[in-house]
Amino acid sequence: MTNPSSTNPAKFKLKDPFAEREAGKYERPIPSRELILEMMKEQARPLNLDEVAAALGVTEEDDLESLRRRLQAMERDGQLLRNRRERYCVVNRKDLTAGRVLGHADGFGFLRPDDGGEDLFLSPREMRALMPGDRIVASVTGIDRRGRREGAVVEILERNTQRVVGRLYIERGIAFVVPEQRNINHDILIPESAVGEARNGQIVVVEIIEQPTLRREPIGRVTEVLGDHMAPGMEIEVAIRSYDLPNVWSEAVLAEVAPFEGQVAQDAHPARVDLRHLPLVTIDGEDARDFDDAVYCERTPKGWKLYVAIADVSHYVRPRSALDNEALLRGNSVYFPQRVIPMLPEILSNGLCSLNPDEDRLCMVCEMSVNVDGTVIRSQFYRGLMRSQARLTYTEVAKILVDSDKHLRRARRHLVPHLEELFALYKRLRWAREERGAIDFESRESKIIFGEGKKIESIVAAERNDAHRLIEECMILANQCAARFLARSKLPHLLRVHDGPSAEKLADLRAFLGEVGLSLEGGDSPEPIHYFQVLDKIVGRVDEHLIQTVLLRSLSQAVYSPEKKGHFGLALPAYTHFTSPIRRYPDLLTHRAIVHAIDGGKADTFEYALNDVLMIGEQCSSTERRADEATRGVVSWLKCEYMLDKVGQTFDGVVSAVTSFGLFVELREIFIEGLVHISSLDKDYFHYDPVGHRLVGERTGVRYRLGDPVRVTVVRVDLDDRKIDLEPAAKASRQDDGVKKRRRR
Repeated sequence: MTNPSSTNPAKFKLKDPFAEREAGKYERPIPSRELILEMMKEQARPLNLDEVAAALGVTEEDDLESLRRRLQAMERDGQLLRNRRERYCVVNRKDLTAGRVLGHADGFGFLRPDDGGEDLFLSPREMRALMPGDRIVASVTGIDRRGRREGAVVEILERNTQRVVGRLYIERGIAFVVPEQRNINHDILIPESAVGEARNGQIVVVEIIEQPTLRREPIGRVTEVLGDHMAPGMEIEVAIRSYDLPNVWSEAVLAEVAPFEGQVAQDAHPARVDLRHLPLVTIDGEDARDFDDAVYCERTPKGWKLYVAIADVSHYVRPRSALDNEALLRGNSVYFPQRVIPMLPEILSNGLCSLNPDEDRLCMVCEMSVNVDGTVIRSQFYRGLMRSQARLTYTEVAKILVDSDKHLRRARRHLVPHLEELFALYKRLRWAREERGAIDFESRESKIIFGEGKKIESIVAAERNDAHRLIEECMILANQCAARFLARSKLPHLLRVHDGPSAEKLADLRAFLGEVGLSLEGGDSPEPIHYFQVLDKIVGRVDEHLIQTVLLRSLSQAVYSPEKKGHFGLALPAYTHFTSPIRRYPDLLTHRAIVHAIDGGKADTFEYALNDVLMIGEQCSSTERRADEATRGVVSWLKCEYMLDKVGQTFDGVVSAVTSFGLFVELREIFIEGLVHISSLDKDYFHYDPVGHRLVGERTGVRYRLGDPVRVTVVRVDLDDRKIDLEPAAKASRQDDGVKKRRRR
């Protein structure tokens, strides 16, 4: 490594194995990160900037500035550490760990290492100077009594939290903001001059002007007043700012979409397959506003031909454009009750890219020939031009196909034969799904019904019928075909990856199943078919929902990645997302890869390298989690608000989770969850059994288990903390105002 090389394009002192890569990325390439790290490990001592430059042979002024910036970036990324004498040293992975801080509502936190290793526990004292999302370097100080590696902060590399949303309190001339984010355990101190027009009790946005230290809370200033605490729609405004959801279009984006018109341009038609003669239809929920997909099915001698037409978003959103950059930043649309934060501007999401009825639309088509066994024997992708014949709803289609509603069948008589073929194909696809052992969990979801003034009128069960499942199977089939097509093309592409259970979760699952007289086959690596066999055995059992819940919780969360690990839940070796490019960026990326392949493009001319696809996958997995958390937060707020006037009322419920500190109970009929704290249970000492998912009374032997029916009374609602406190109905005799004031820190 230390021999001079005249072949080095940058003519530096050391030969850089990554010189060609650096030369391709920069006009004035400098030594790569890998070379810098290798050199510093050989030196085995801290080096200042001049010493690093001398060792590498960097002498020109412009190159020295570039080197300084690279060292700063390596410090920010946790590869180097700069000590108080302004000298750089390599982070020793054995002694030091670089990563991002995760906060917990109870004051402690964790460091999630950059290299994906085991999390490091951070005590409340260590968290005093930190905020969630900060990047730090920490040292391992020991093992706590629960067997967790415990750490201490060595260096704060990067501050992540610059803005906080919370409720303003002014007490005896002292102003502070209590953050809405539960994982932030700091009150933000606000100087009198920085309060502005905000009033006590209002929800505000605060800019952090001084980060916390071990001895002082963070200091901020009010930059925006959102309004009063209980104002209609406030929960969504809080979520948008708490989770930093991009919701304003930049000037550059608006300039790019300004030329778009409401109709498809005539010059977009050439080289497209004209499908306007086919009775393609969209089938969505009653409140859907954007329509990604349309379907049509016809019988063939060997089975069926299925057309899945998807909005051609890639025609309008070009790579690296301002519109594309914004779509990637958002990652996906976010669906709140009564409001959507779209991934694309409305002219596209509800206009040109939405497959509205009786309007010409550009589309990407997956045409599939399916045999009588529900297996795709041939598929092809191409650009198309379509015209949706109808905008149908799940309820309407179910009434036509399942209930044989005469009025609806007469009104849609020109579509009924094609819908019936779709239904016949769906039955074969369901059969094929069960044959391969795909897991099918029937989740119980709820829907919030609003009345006047955006107040909740009721909470009802969200019904899932055969029309939902029909469309789901068609989309799964198209996504499978897209994954196979891209695998053959050898292009870098994103897959939807769903891993099986970890060894630890598998052991807990088997222990639980053994207690209820069941077993999971498959040894150390069970397949989806083994999960399916368990689900098949419990149909009709009293504890069916309990067992299904435990099975579901043993599985990992699906992510986006170019790694070909398969999709465990669907029992598929490869699966991608192709069918929703209006609302998911990974689908847009899939479309671009398919277009490149059908145009004869190769991997070396594709817009994206494997590393680009990997980073996009991580970004989209992150924005998906962010959207889920934001939506859950809004729904929890709304449900707590709905329960404010129901304190003292008694409900039937079911135990939805068991913890060491109590039971979470889902109230029947209204689908709201609350906590029965362990201190409010019968006069006994209760022991938590994590394997059996139950609490067991030491003296009485009383057991509370996941899935058990219980009758509870609402005793308290805390809107700030999104918590509902319950007690067993026989014990809850007291009544109070039900609204617990937030305990200030």
